[in-house]
Amino acid sequence: MSRTEPDDRPTPFANVHGCQADADHDREVPEIDLLSPLKIRSVALRNRIVMSPMCQYCAHEGMADDWHLVHLGSRAVGGVGLVIVEASAVTRDGRITPSDLGIWSDEHIEPLARIARFVQSQGAAAGIQLAHAGRKASCDVPQRGGMSLKTPEEGGWTVVGPSPIPFSEGDPVPLALDKAGIEGIMDAFDAAADRALRAGFRVIEIHSAHGYLLHEFLSPLSNHRDDEYGGSLENRMRLVLQIAERLRKRIPDKLPLFVRISATDWVEGGWDIDQSVELARRLKERGVDLIDCSSGALVPKARIPVGKGYQVPFARRIRDEADILTGAVGMITEPNHANEIITGGDADLVFLGRELLREPYWALQAEQSLGAEAEWPFQYGYAVRRRSK
Repeated sequence: MSRTEPDDRPTPFANVHGCQADADHDREVPEIDLLSPLKIRSVALRNRIVMSPMCQYCAHEGMADDWHLVHLGSRAVGGVGLVIVEASAVTRDGRITPSDLGIWSDEHIEPLARIARFVQSQGAAAGIQLAHAGRKASCDVPQRGGMSLKTPEEGGWTVVGPSPIPFSEGDPVPLALDKAGIEGIMDAFDAAADRALRAGFRVIEIHSAHGYLLHEFLSPLSNHRDDEYGGSLENRMRLVLQIAERLRKRIPDKLPLFVRISATDWVEGGWDIDQSVELARRLKERGVDLIDCSSGALVPKARIPVGKGYQVPFARRIRDEADILTGAVGMITEPNHANEIITGGDADLVFLGRELLREPYWALQAEQSLGAEAEWPFQYGYAVRRRSK
């Protein structure tokens, strides 16, 4: 198995940092839809469409290159409100594959800054996802099967996790992190966040989903520790809460902090939506602004009912019960469906993944589909607008 300057109008949501709710109840509140702007702290998104972080598996020693610039920049040109750079490893050994992006050294800053500058020049906000792959690190790229690279000769390295439990049978047994190792991970996230800010990113997302390190600490299936980082829900949440708290103190108050979670492992006895709601409440207390609601990927044989919008109910429940902004992701491909997610109050943002790989101009097509005038780039205007008489 593979491992694998916008509109500055305020949002009417009262729980968005840096925004004012409409205090005059007699005034008509504007209808919120997929094309409505959203302001989170000081970052104004031109619409509710987000390019989800998606690994490209073509970096060398973690360095972004021309592919990443064109790939990410074209989606900004294509009209999305927020572009999030793929999972970027906070340590060299935290990569999923040798071809992942990284942000573990200052040398990574300028290639990433080039991307952030261009994305934001096209009217989208630029974000980056900070990640550590944990026991799912040291793998070949999915295009070659995604199997574990078990030896240095194969290009592999030692993997770490909360407990010595491999991802699947035959995979390397991870080295259980001791207290010093955990502190080192937290320091690496701190340093990565500093580099992301120096690169000019305006949104930072912590990756705590898909079976990677922080998710491994959350789930009782992968975390069998008997110290303050294992056992109870309080203990299993400790690492991601500590990282969120530390990053919130480093990131300027005007900039948002997101966390991506797997809302459920889809396995009995694993991490589930009830625990996710509690985690979201605790993250909100620490200044996290939005929960990006994905699911699964902790264990290889989970039975996941994949279908149209199958993860949307998780975003709705967390939004309602934790009173925090959420993003819906997974099998969202049609503009009308995406619009219904927003108008129905299921989520505040819609994260598009593979559909944006297939169609870079999806957001512009959504504008047309939903009856708005598509805001094509000036440079393309003569191809899409009739000449005035």
